[in-house]
Amino acid sequence: MTEIPNILVVCGRNKKRSRTAENIFKNDDRFNIRSAGLSSKSDRKISENDLIWANLVFVMETGQRARIWGLYRHLRLPPIEVLNIPDEYDFMNEELVEMLTDRINDTLRIVYKI
Repeated sequence: MTEIPNILVVCGRNKKRSRTAENIFKNDDRFNIRSAGLSSKSDRKISENDLIWANLVFVMETGQRARIWGLYRHLRLPPIEVLNIPDEYDFMNEELVEMLTDRINDTLRIVYKI
């Protein structure tokens, strides 16, 4: 049996978007998931260990990917996919849930065949 991938979902403060993604997919048996934020005010701040653990990272905005590349350039980073979801939704907002579900599933199916 192949090992299931570890997916890290990142947003600004890990309060709305990335936490929603983790909540949606936490019982999905195709992969392990955890969420983190880039801000020092994050509920759960991204760490080197998160990036070492992850096989794939999803960020909400292009600038977040650039920030991870800059902060952690000394690491061998996993692929980082941008979901293009603006910070205008509350935790578990119906539209946010739909966008995260569609975009994460599409990327996993098309790019990663899972």
